[in-house]
Amino acid sequence: MADSHTKNLCVEIIHTHFGPLTSKLASVLLSRGRLSLFQLARFADLKPRTARACVLVLVQHNILWHTKGDDGTEMFEVNVDDCIMRLRFGKFVWLADRIFGKEAADIIQVILDHGKLKSPDIMNQLSVYDPKKIKQYTLALHKLVSGAYLKPSTILSHLSPRDKCIQYESEEKRKISGFPTAKELREAKEVAQARLKREEEEAEQVGLKRKAKDQPGPRSNKRKTSEEEEVVNEDVYFRVNYARFGIHIRNTMIERAVKERYNLGASIVVQAALKATENSQGDLSDCRSQPTSVSNIAVHIPEDAELSSGLVYPSKKVPTLTCVKDYLGMLASADNPTPEGRASSFISYSSSKVQVEFEIIGQRMRQAIVEAVARDKHGPEGVRILRLLSSTGKMDEKQISKNVMMAPKDVRPLLVALSADSLISTQEVPKSADRNPTRTFYLWYVDLQKCYQVILGNVYKTLFNIAARRRSERENSEVSAVLQKRERSDVSQDESLLTRLERETLKEWESKEEKLTILEMRVEETIFLLKDLSAYSQEP
Repeated sequence: MADSHTKNLCVEIIHTHFGPLTSKLASVLLSRGRLSLFQLARFADLKPRTARACVLVLVQHNILWHTKGDDGTEMFEVNVDDCIMRLRFGKFVWLADRIFGKEAADIIQVILDHGKLKSPDIMNQLSVYDPKKIKQYTLALHKLVSGAYLKPSTILSHLSPRDKCIQYESEEKRKISGFPTAKELREAKEVAQARLKREEEEAEQVGLKRKAKDQPGPRSNKRKTSEEEEVVNEDVYFRVNYARFGIHIRNTMIERAVKERYNLGASIVVQAALKATENSQGDLSDCRSQPTSVSNIAVHIPEDAELSSGLVYPSKKVPTLTCVKDYLGMLASADNPTPEGRASSFISYSSSKVQVEFEIIGQRMRQAIVEAVARDKHGPEGVRILRLLSSTGKMDEKQISKNVMMAPKDVRPLLVALSADSLISTQEVPKSADRNPTRTFYLWYVDLQKCYQVILGNVYKTLFNIAARRRSERENSEVSAVLQKRERSDVSQDESLLTRLERETLKEWESKEEKLTILEMRVEETIFLLKDLSAYSQEP
């Protein structure tokens, strides 16, 4: 079951994309947890046929997991992560267009519209618009599958990974003789996770198959030599690999962060370093990129880039390689070889190898979000206390007052307010066994994971409010009438058929929708930082 904010957001997304009946069924699942089809129809007050149709739609679009229960009954559960991921669909299409071109963007759009499709079905959908581009679409599809932007939809992808992990972990525990130790339990969990990951990787390798290709022999045209080539498997259903597009979103955010901190030249160098290792970036859980050389980074620098303009040199003509080395030293905080300097760096730079530090950058970005929330609610004094506790660890009230140079009467209410917002937590250290509050030390510290979860819940609430506002504006009687009229075939071809008042209403609605969409994209970036980029990191 999901918390209230997550539930409201998922229900609003499903209502927007699939309608009220489907959202009603999803609301029951999110409120009550895993249910069978009979229970779903009963609690949602829907006819069995309607409930079955809603379930089929949600399973087709990867929003529901389904598995067999202990008694053989098929049970359904909402895949919350994939549901919220639907907010990024527009960004996925835009990234596909930027990386591979319009044909790839059309393929991604069709698959997102249908959830999962076979390659012949994809071509049938696209041939309706332009039958002459089938060859270009076939090439684009092969690029997307070989680049892991599309992945096969297998039986394993319809099961909850948590269920499989629990099953594998139980099987490993049965192999342990006697009472298991903590080390053995930890090893069993690691083996179960490795087995699940291996099965997922093996299942995703069926997207391409080898096909024999006959070519003329070198000596005679009649003689044929057999050669194998990889083609897209026509019997496999494909779905969009969200994590692969997430890598590009992460890289774009890193480039923007470098540009904001340094200048355009530094962001160009980081972009080149990320481009040089892009093929080896397979997962968002990578702590750092693969090592690459300075010369390889220099190759990926655009020819029209003026790197020397961002640095001060005695001469105007400076080789590009020299500029790249200077920028890399700056990004690696080479002038500050301390733990603080490493925590503020973007890359690790040795004599020959360069690596982009994804984990360090992600931690710093998430810390900035927590500090921004503290500054917004409690001012610069709250940020000062938060930074002190983040860097030093647990401290009591007197130590905090002394270090932040504030009076105890001002520190005490600020600590209580920060604790009420879950930005800081308390640790009790009793002096005696009876745990009397008067004989107990209370130490304050920052629990980052708790902070992230609380902020994430507030972000979900904000996104729900944005979506609800958009739906309310759309369902306004005047706006809905104009939108319905614009969908008519004659009006869609010639909008001059609308009256002046209708055109003004339409323009005002489009302006509001654009503002809400931009706000939604900005807020959704916070989810990406707090949730997607924290996969590799477990900060204390």
